[in-house]
Amino acid sequence: MSGGASPDLRSLATAAGIAVDWTDAFGKRRTVKSVTLRHLLGALGLAAHTPSDIAASHNRLRQASHAAPTLVTGEVGKPFPMPAGLRSPGAQTRPFEIRLENGEVIEGRGSAIPAIGVPGYHRLRYGDREVTLAIAPSRCVSVEELTGAGRRWGVAAQLYGLRREIDAKTPVGNGGIGDFRDLADLAGVVADARGEAVSIGPVHALFSADPGRASPYAPSSRLFLNPLHADPTAIADLSQIEKALDQADMRMAMVRHNESRLIDWPAAAKAKLAFLRALKSIMAADLAPGGSYGGDFADFVARGGRALRDHAVFEALHAACLKNDPGAHHWRQWPAEFHESGSEAVAAFAAAQAEEVSFHLFLQWLADKSLARAQAAARDAGLGIGILCDLAIGTDGGGSYAWAHRDEVMAGVSIGAPPDLFNQLGQDWGLTALSPRTLVARDFAPFLDTLRAGMRHAGGLRIDHILGFARLWLVPDGATPDEGAYLAYPLATMLRLVALESWRHQAIVIGEDLGTVPPGLREALEDIGVIGMRVLWFERDENAYKSASSWPRTATAMTTTHDLPTVAGWWTGRDIDWREKLALFGHGGSAATERAARDEDRAALWSAFTTEGLVTDREPQPGAQAEPVVDAAIAFVADTPADLVLIPLEDILGETEQPNLPGTVAEHPNWCRRLPIATQGLAEPPAAARRLRSLSRRRGKP
Repeated sequence: MSGGASPDLRSLATAAGIAVDWTDAFGKRRTVKSVTLRHLLGALGLAAHTPSDIAASHNRLRQASHAAPTLVTGEVGKPFPMPAGLRSPGAQTRPFEIRLENGEVIEGRGSAIPAIGVPGYHRLRYGDREVTLAIAPSRCVSVEELTGAGRRWGVAAQLYGLRREIDAKTPVGNGGIGDFRDLADLAGVVADARGEAVSIGPVHALFSADPGRASPYAPSSRLFLNPLHADPTAIADLSQIEKALDQADMRMAMVRHNESRLIDWPAAAKAKLAFLRALKSIMAADLAPGGSYGGDFADFVARGGRALRDHAVFEALHAACLKNDPGAHHWRQWPAEFHESGSEAVAAFAAAQAEEVSFHLFLQWLADKSLARAQAAARDAGLGIGILCDLAIGTDGGGSYAWAHRDEVMAGVSIGAPPDLFNQLGQDWGLTALSPRTLVARDFAPFLDTLRAGMRHAGGLRIDHILGFARLWLVPDGATPDEGAYLAYPLATMLRLVALESWRHQAIVIGEDLGTVPPGLREALEDIGVIGMRVLWFERDENAYKSASSWPRTATAMTTTHDLPTVAGWWTGRDIDWREKLALFGHGGSAATERAARDEDRAALWSAFTTEGLVTDREPQPGAQAEPVVDAAIAFVADTPADLVLIPLEDILGETEQPNLPGTVAEHPNWCRRLPIATQGLAEPPAAARRLRSLSRRRGKP
């Protein structure tokens, strides 16, 4: 017996894909507690409280492993054996038929799938069984395929933070929250500078009834969009917008929010939603059957099906429950009759509140139309990639997806991270995880749905924490983060499906592979063409930064990310100031120690810049103007061999504050900082113009 877990329990956990031991960041071997193993097994639908439970669950796993699969993946041009679950006596001579997506039919006999030369979701009929053959290309779509060459660049932006000036055509700017029109404008600025991409953070649906929950990485649903980014000019003319502003009586409020430095999410969202509600009312005839948008709106709702309607009902129900009980933030805090999305009570509510449900359907339609318009504008402007969307690793357990798809997510556990050098207690992100057993049982439909939603109107998709494709650290409810365990996922199948969807959508795929990377994962990502990520702060040895030429070609090169200091903030120690202010230093750490280490790091970075020939002056003082440091950092990253460089707008503008400070919630203004100048004027400040020219000169289009 080890760590209190019996051999049978450990054997069951291992068979279910749960690691019973793990090695922490300090090299110490750790054993997972039996209570954790039982909790995770229960979340997978495998009872393990008694010896008879364990035996029955073992039997269920054995039966599942021998069952005939209903989805099989393969690679274009390569034959492969018939899956074991399909084989039977006489298989060598049994006929089969493969019907390709294009209508072509391949017939044959035997127990091997012949080489198929066309990617797609094809259908295999073998005896009395039908199986989906997901035949993927050998690699994802590449930067070169979309742009005509490698060594391209783009910018990374927090969409909410984009600013718009008030003028005759935009009477309230963007109301204080960046929207998809601002995104189209930003694409134009990047195109003028000869860039190829604009990467944005997640724009998943959050909580319209609870807009203070503003983290884009903790969405209500990844299938739908945040309507606060919707662009009303995608459907309405100026006169209709003016009427809606007056009808909602939100003109002055939206003007005030447009001028703010930080987003007041509850107030700005209230104003924008009131305006959009008035706009729907004014455009009622246009949206009705026979109206100018009636058919398009109806088609969108029909395509969205049950999932879209469930989300709209959730939004309306959440607002109603919060109105009655301000503490009902999570659907489990609602009246019990509303806990099941398919209940009679929910159906009765939806019928009684049909207009409210219709409003949320309208919001999703408008947001979808707005993003599609932004991507079209980006491509029309000349960006070979266009918009790079971002896929969060999970959803908030209190959101619409967890409510409507309870059988797909693992109840009672959340995604997190084990203890490491930066977070010695570990992390609990409060996000739900899809069950790998359900993924297999549902032909990976929940996974494919999220990929398709992310790629629908994009030239690329960044997948946050792609380490989770191999394994996720899951923390039982009520446990501390270090009491979690790793759960394995079907990596090879998921990567093939990613490659297939990349090909179908003609979208590149970037995998955020920072942190404790499982052995072999980066090689697997590179083999299938998923682009990794490398960040300036981490590309160093113990005492020196790596040369620009040593960075890999197959990873996106960046100066920083939304969770890390900007270049100017790092150089001036602004991140240390924040951690000192909020007492965020780990055990034994201090501001003095951090500042002393930063002095050494600054000298090492400046030395790297000097070696590359990017600077000739003496190292600037930390408190001095950081402009030359930002210039050199951008040039350094631009000079790497990476096929794609993405520079955050905060570094283009030389900002010192970062969008998010991990380990904080309300203590730091996370996800609410706005850029200091309007999007269309981003290239006007001399320093920003100089940095854009540097990027263009080093890796722009000829």
